[in-house]
Amino acid sequence: MAYRETEKMRSRKAQARKRILDCAFMRVAEGGFRNARISHVARAAGVATGTIYRHFESKEELFAEIFRLATQREMNKVAEALATSDDVVTRLEKALTQFAERALRGPTMAWSLIAEPVDPRVEAERLMYREAYAEHFQKAIKQGIEEGTLPNQNARQSSTCLVGAIAESLVGPLSPAQSDGSQQAPEPEAQRQLVESIVRFCIQGLTGIRR
Repeated sequence: MAYRETEKMRSRKAQARKRILDCAFMRVAEGGFRNARISHVARAAGVATGTIYRHFESKEELFAEIFRLATQREMNKVAEALATSDDVVTRLEKALTQFAERALRGPTMAWSLIAEPVDPRVEAERLMYREAYAEHFQKAIKQGIEEGTLPNQNARQSSTCLVGAIAESLVGPLSPAQSDGSQQAPEPEAQRQLVESIVRFCIQGLTGIRR
């Protein structure tokens, strides 16, 4: 008789996989991919190390899934800001501000998503999501050009420049500052000034108008 997996067994496997993902996510949020050791994830999830490899063929596959989950959350926030009824420039300002402020509130995870050295599989995810961010910005920029709120420009190139500018602007403030690799966001006032500076630079580049 062929083996048939029961619904109860499928539910248990799904729950175990979710625990593994949740615990791995927390390890990355607390210390980056560099500190998310499989043995620690397994201990936190209450499973054997081998169990993790029954759900994920490798550490790289697990990390790629964590990267997708974390980045999708952030991209959804940007998409929400770009989908409001405000004018295009205001929507872009809100989206860029949202990106920068959320990154500075969670510097360790943000550094992991933006700039932490990672294996090729995770780096491929990073490049794919940078492209996805650019597509969201490109759509808004095209709308602004059509409405006359933005000057004529190559929307594709402008959107790519936006993603690069905001990501690179945050690398320094997010990078591990302590010898133990811990990270701290700037003080509130410095954070406000940093975000305003990044957003002002990006919007001036799009509009050609000093703000």
